[in-house]
Amino acid sequence: MSDLRNTDPAGRDPRERDFGRGGDVPAVSPWVVVGAILLLGLAVYVVSAFSG
Repeated sequence: MSDLRNTDPAGRDPRERDFGRGGDVPAVSPWVVVGAILLLGLAVYVVSAFSG
């Protein structure tokens, strides 16, 4: 059974102790990933337009 937030750290499972260190904010915003995919697609489009 997983431990709840704000419980006694000594009572937590050692395997789950490191999961709480990341915080609630993701490391990379989903919009950054979407923007990177769009820029990559635009780059492929431009390269293919100039190559042929």
